[in-house]
Amino acid sequence: MSESYIQKLIAERIGGSKFGKDTVLYKFEKIKRARRAAVAAHPEMEVIDLGVGEPDAMADEGVVKTLAEEAAKWENRGYTDNGREPFMKAAAKYMEDVYGVSGIDYETEVLHSIGSKPALAMIPQAFINPGDVALVTVPGYGVLGTMTRWLGGETYNLPLLESNNFLPDLDNIPEEILQRAKILYINYPNNPTGAFATEAFFKKVIRFAKKHKIIVIQDAAYAALTFDGTKPLSFLSIPGAKEVGIEIHSLSKAFNMTGWRMAFMVGNPLVVKAVAAVKDNNDSGQFHAIQLAGKYALEHPEITLATAEKYSRRHTMLAATLKKLGFKAKKPKASFYMYVKAPKGIKGGEKFKTAEDFSQWLLREKLISTVPWDEVEPYVRLSVTFLALGEEEEKAVMKEIYDRLSDVEFEFE
Repeated sequence: MSESYIQKLIAERIGGSKFGKDTVLYKFEKIKRARRAAVAAHPEMEVIDLGVGEPDAMADEGVVKTLAEEAAKWENRGYTDNGREPFMKAAAKYMEDVYGVSGIDYETEVLHSIGSKPALAMIPQAFINPGDVALVTVPGYGVLGTMTRWLGGETYNLPLLESNNFLPDLDNIPEEILQRAKILYINYPNNPTGAFATEAFFKKVIRFAKKHKIIVIQDAAYAALTFDGTKPLSFLSIPGAKEVGIEIHSLSKAFNMTGWRMAFMVGNPLVVKAVAAVKDNNDSGQFHAIQLAGKYALEHPEITLATAEKYSRRHTMLAATLKKLGFKAKKPKASFYMYVKAPKGIKGGEKFKTAEDFSQWLLREKLISTVPWDEVEPYVRLSVTFLALGEEEEKAVMKEIYDRLSDVEFEFE
């Protein structure tokens, strides 16, 4: 059968004429295939999923009830474009109630988004021209960087190293890069490292942005999920932050609303206005009933507190379990991710050249799913969003992890 002429019309940014022919498997596809093979080889065992990056619980009953009620109302039909007033007002109040950020103008400094992913994809469309640079942290969430490259821009990677508390080094970026840089993308609390940014770091970011005339995009998807007395910290709570950038808040993680597609950006009014202009040509707004369900969530931050308490408990258990197995596991201050260095191998057995090697072995031999990261250093990300109803089931999961791994001795150096 001859090749379709459409193959030659595909844009180079997604592979051009080679689109769909690449034999290189990407990380998450490898995980999916390894999982299927492991389940087929060990039907008697259940997969312990520490890799999933989404909450294990449903949205709060009040959120679900609000959606059901509001979806039935005639006046809530139709397009919502760049958002409607009730949700925007609730977002501004949420910023004050949870983060102490007052004085947000909901009309000019808040923009709703159908999830944070589209927001991150639209930002480069508002600011990046061919040849411009976006400074991005790695490892990390790649949407903004991908769109930057698709638009003819470049990305400059800022590695997150344990030696620097998984914060980017802003002091050693080449001058040639700084002259072309328009955007600095940061994400704290961080995915995948679980690192928590300090006020001192945010102050440094603001000074850096002002000096080099760069827009700061702070992805705050996990900002409200903090533990052990650590209070949620917003970039916008630091004086001068609104002059240089915006923050993106997602309801997916903090309110167990993954799949509802509800988020908002808040901060610099000109950045918000520019992205809103792009958004006008990308979507027609989230269904108003979902916005009102999101409003209910934002007005009930206690939902997040209960979720954070669960994740905190699970992190404590997981860190203790991994330490008994030889890992240098440390409970994070926020997020549902734990980031641990991959072992070099097993004493008297298999060796791991990369974190991916170790992650594949875990899944293949022990049916424990994780996400490897080798971009900077060999680490694996473990999520405490595994399925378990209550503390006793959580303890049973920890016991099962220990039982499956205690028959080997890991080597780390």
